[in-house]
Amino acid sequence: MRGVRIAVISDTHAPRRGPLPAACIDRLRAADAIVHAGDWSDAATLSWVRGLGVPLVGVHGNVEESAVRAALPAVAELEAAGLRVGVVHDAGPAAGRVERLRRRFPGTAAVVFGHSHIPLLQTAPDGFLILNPGSPTDRRRAPRHSMAEIVMEPAALPRVTHWAVDDPPGPLDPGPVRR
Repeated sequence: MRGVRIAVISDTHAPRRGPLPAACIDRLRAADAIVHAGDWSDAATLSWVRGLGVPLVGVHGNVEESAVRAALPAVAELEAAGLRVGVVHDAGPAAGRVERLRRRFPGTAAVVFGHSHIPLLQTAPDGFLILNPGSPTDRRRAPRHSMAEIVMEPAALPRVTHWAVDDPPGPLDPGPVRR
């Protein structure tokens, strides 16, 4: 079994930051589900991603058109392979973040968040993880434009890979991913 593949993006800030890179679109189309952790910015991008036909779980961020805020919640959850994943845009300060998100999303195996545009993967000793995919369109201080993929399988911990979606696309060297 290959598991359930969840493509994870955040902070697209469309259309100001341009279209999604082709490598990002390819991963979105190939996924079993898409998670967007907010800051879509415009309703056209939300509509376009929904039009891919892949199940979508998304939240609104802090920089959205009113139509996006009206269409999406501030927090969400999805279930895949018997595991739950929480989604929120802003996870707050780094200090205490893992435990704060664990309390906010009890019973989840992972929490996805955005806001900083910086790829991050932190795993607690019991396997609970928090994940920021970075941004496919606005890298800020990150070295590459990025997204992530979570593979969920029954009775297994989620597996996460960050992907560079600019040139050359491919798995992101773990060096730039803050752990």
